[in-house]
Amino acid sequence: MSRSTAFVPTALRVADAISPALAGSVAYRLFFRTRPRMPLRAQDRATDLAAHRELLRVRGRDIVTYRWGDGDRTVLVIHGWKGRATQFAPLVRELVAAGLRVVSFDAPAHGESQGRRTDVRDWMAAIEGTQNRFGPFAAIVGHSVGAVAGLTAARTFARTPVVVTISGAAGPFAMIDQFALMMGMSDRARDRLAHLFAARIGETPASVAERFDSAVHPLPERTSLLVVHSRDDRGLPDADSVRLHRAHAGRSRMLQPEGLGHNRILADDDVLDAVVDIVTRGKHRTDDAAPAARTGGERTNRRTPIRHSALPIA
Repeated sequence: MSRSTAFVPTALRVADAISPALAGSVAYRLFFRTRPRMPLRAQDRATDLAAHRELLRVRGRDIVTYRWGDGDRTVLVIHGWKGRATQFAPLVRELVAAGLRVVSFDAPAHGESQGRRTDVRDWMAAIEGTQNRFGPFAAIVGHSVGAVAGLTAARTFARTPVVVTISGAAGPFAMIDQFALMMGMSDRARDRLAHLFAARIGETPASVAERFDSAVHPLPERTSLLVVHSRDDRGLPDADSVRLHRAHAGRSRMLQPEGLGHNRILADDDVLDAVVDIVTRGKHRTDDAAPAARTGGERTNRRTPIRHSALPIA
């Protein structure tokens, strides 16, 4: 942690001692910060170039959408806060190799998309626009904030047989609680942050839970759920994922690997196996057993990115 970054919680605690409302307001601005943007990693460049790109108008701004493969069944993958679509490059290669079409987007102020500000409303609008262009979806896979948005969409306008959450939560207040904990905020300052968060998206704290909490309001009965969360995730602990899993007893499977943090989990071989298995089958295995690890040539697509002609933004 840099000296300037380490200074932020201390400054917030000082502000909190003077005025919890002030501390909550300062935390609100920090909570919605999207910079610096995640760069395109070298190992994801070939997958990025292989995508067919288009522009999609979302709440007055153009965002970039991505499409890989030409299968009959379409999977939507949704990145999280300060993320980008190409984070899913290992999974994209797996799903395309399995004969599926994969679509994604960079939310406003993320990746290659325009803007400097954003919130969950943009994720929801982007999912709806992507569905209108590429849907319906055989599965929705979301990471972090993308998991919350994907769950909400699957409960409302984007019904799908399978939802996968990775490093996610049942609802957004788990993320607010973790941010407040990391910043050492008092309960009153945290409540101020929650109130400002809700007001920003045109809600109250109570209506945020009503609209976005997928443990209180579970997925449709025929939707299968895979919940993946590393036990050592410091950015967002797994407690709310456990709550989500328990709310879907009988149709949810949970994987809790060790040592994968918040982002490295997206490239783990066992996680990829589990996601590909439920997406291709359209449901959990009846014995709820983990898919057998593939070896030899069956894994080569993970090491060798798919290579198609790069297509320009249309």
